[in-house]
Amino acid sequence: MLMNLLGGKALPASELARAARVTPQTASSHLAKMVEGGLLVHESYGRHKYYRLASAEVGQALEALNAIAPPKPVRSLRESDQSKALHFARTCYDHIAGEVGVALTDRMLALGIISEDTRDFVVTTGGAKWLRNFGIDLDEIRCGRRHFARQCLDWSERRHHMAGALGAAVTSRLFDMGWIDRIPGGRAIRVTEQGFRGLSREFGITFGDDWKQAE
Repeated sequence: MLMNLLGGKALPASELARAARVTPQTASSHLAKMVEGGLLVHESYGRHKYYRLASAEVGQALEALNAIAPPKPVRSLRESDQSKALHFARTCYDHIAGEVGVALTDRMLALGIISEDTRDFVVTTGGAKWLRNFGIDLDEIRCGRRHFARQCLDWSERRHHMAGALGAAVTSRLFDMGWIDRIPGGRAIRVTEQGFRGLSREFGITFGDDWKQAE
């Protein structure tokens, strides 16, 4: 149930029960315990309750746990395709993860847009100007209470991608520009043809022809 919420959406208890393959009564019991434990929050709409992760930090903890969890066995071509898509690009709560997320973070470091500072990333002076030109309002996202730019261990790449308010803002900007969009039914992300061109032009990131052909 937690993994199904890692994409950042709020989902009804009935859908989470189906995902976990348990009865609605069993799901309700587990969901109540996770709300009490601070992992989830819920909102009621009429007779239905919608659940979501309590914070970005919960999402980062789940991503880190995935890094040490044994691989899930792949039993069908559909599961193989889903796994491949998740490894390539996915949402980790509200920021981009997977091969694309790690590559984007690596290039931002190489270009001097950000630098590492213990467990966080910081924006350089030149990087602040670059991000503003890219359409990121740094003043606005710095006003929030959450971490500005946290290093988040990527479970599939075993390296860090960028989380926090800045990671979310960059991801939101990529959605707004049409460089990425969501694959229905999960948290996998598709890079559009425009996105491949933009990532190459702005960041110098290129990927294999297999992904472009799949577009």
